[in-house]
Amino acid sequence: MRTVVITGGTDGIGRGIALHYLRQGARVVAIGSTAAKGEAFLAEASAISAAKRASFLRADLTSVQATKHLVSTLEGAYPSLDALVLCAQRYRLFGRRTATPEGYEHSFALAYLSRFILGHGLRRALESAPRPVIMNVGTPGVPLGRIHWDDLQLTSRYSGTKATLQSFRANDLLGVAFAELYAGTPIGYIGYNPGVVSTGMPAHLPQPLRAAAKASLPLFGTSVTKAITPMTALLDDPPGEPFAAYFTKRRLPLSGRTFDRADALRLHHLTQSLIDATLSERR
Repeated sequence: MRTVVITGGTDGIGRGIALHYLRQGARVVAIGSTAAKGEAFLAEASAISAAKRASFLRADLTSVQATKHLVSTLEGAYPSLDALVLCAQRYRLFGRRTATPEGYEHSFALAYLSRFILGHGLRRALESAPRPVIMNVGTPGVPLGRIHWDDLQLTSRYSGTKATLQSFRANDLLGVAFAELYAGTPIGYIGYNPGVVSTGMPAHLPQPLRAAAKASLPLFGTSVTKAITPMTALLDDPPGEPFAAYFTKRRLPLSGRTFDRADALRLHHLTQSLIDATLSERR
């Protein structure tokens, strides 16, 4: 039986993938931050006779310590993992800069640091599976945003859009670095852009943008059911290369600064130093 772990697994694309694999007979672990949504997911699993194969883990993915604890929990419960799907994201395009209790800018912590920790932390469990895969759901193929090397936490001249785009660019480099660091790993790492999808994302926007987005997404966004079809095809049959990037069904060339190897390794080492410092402070 395949075991699939999905962050953001109680909402939108993550929930769609979770229910798909439950219907396929897999064991699914959905990770989210809201107990009510977790209970709703488990109820849906029960409705399709998959209650015994569905689990919900509540976790604060903005916290380095909590995410490290989640890695330990997953390793203890599932020594072999077939797929890790990283979907957790909450857009903060407007408003003031928000820092986590550990001092990280919110988007950097949730959309990037948690994915860094989970991917690297669960590597050995993934390598125990016959054909393991990590799918990092972001925006490869969109030439917007950059890494702010001199101020990764955006303590000066902050904007929510800048923070969100930096987290996406960091995830592009995360996939490149993963493939570089673990030469010979059987894990296929996929950076995936699903395009515009009609999900619950507008709920996190301020008015009147929230109302406008809710009205337009059903018109211009792809349905979750349609959006996950090429995603699950890749999860079931990942490319043979260590890292690949896709914009929906189109495979992207790994060229240009977006996928620069030197930048990827630089960011990896900076990130690992930040995490080590945080864990050292909490001991």
